[in-house]
Amino acid sequence: MSADGGWNERARGEFKKRLLVTGGAGFIASHVIICLLERYPDYLIINLDKLDYCASLKNLQSVSNRTNYKFIQEFNEASPKLPTNPYAASKAASECTVLSYWESFRFPVIVTRSSNVYGPHQYPEKVIPKFIALLQRNRKCCIHGTGVQARHFLYATDVAEAFLTILEKGEPGEIYNVGTKFEMSVIQLAKELVHLIKETASESELELWIEHVSDRPSNDLNYPMNSKKLHRLGWKPKVAWEEGIRKTIEWYQENFYNWPNAEKALAPFPSSALNKSCQ
Repeated sequence: MSADGGWNERARGEFKKRLLVTGGAGFIASHVIICLLERYPDYLIINLDKLDYCASLKNLQSVSNRTNYKFIQEFNEASPKLPTNPYAASKAASECTVLSYWESFRFPVIVTRSSNVYGPHQYPEKVIPKFIALLQRNRKCCIHGTGVQARHFLYATDVAEAFLTILEKGEPGEIYNVGTKFEMSVIQLAKELVHLIKETASESELELWIEHVSDRPSNDLNYPMNSKKLHRLGWKPKVAWEEGIRKTIEWYQENFYNWPNAEKALAPFPSSALNKSCQ
């Protein structure tokens, strides 16, 4: 890049390809960018991000000076009111929109769906970084309802590798599930994190660091997923839970304040009345 942030001579003509990653300062996309820069030194990787509350350029500090990396900050057109559709409906609608371009115009698109992802760089409103951060601050894990809801957890670099595999070998117009067989209930997750961070020795000690609050509406019991199509392309998860969660705990110990509003993310969700609990 030139000193004024514009394109340099190499960016205009010497890179083999240019790849645009939107939301690249966020959780999963930042890992994808790092993997892309490592694997394709002859590609220009462009990161377009509006830098919303859950994004942080600190996630990309290790690669910010790479000659094949370019960051552009960009904000959506202002809207008079925020969307109010449920999250799942918006995801389904976006998939239909994307795939319609393939069906109508043969525009080369691929849709991916993944299990729950964890690891460094994740804004601490999600369950794993939230529990870690609460325990590191001597606060209890807040569990919505009974905590029997189970989730499949994938380490972030495994998901990034899946995206690169799909980029290289995936078929346009296809949908690929990025999943794992590893599953854990929320209550099991809380107990494991309490044991790892607080080094508890008994069940009674574990319970001192856990508090139950009202359940979220439509809190699904699990999200089963079949990833055989992606496995046929040669991808499988590599990072074991024991390794991934250890790295994640260590990262949040040093990097929790990468986001200026990180403390706000530790409040229970969704009822404001619950904010009085688990403080």
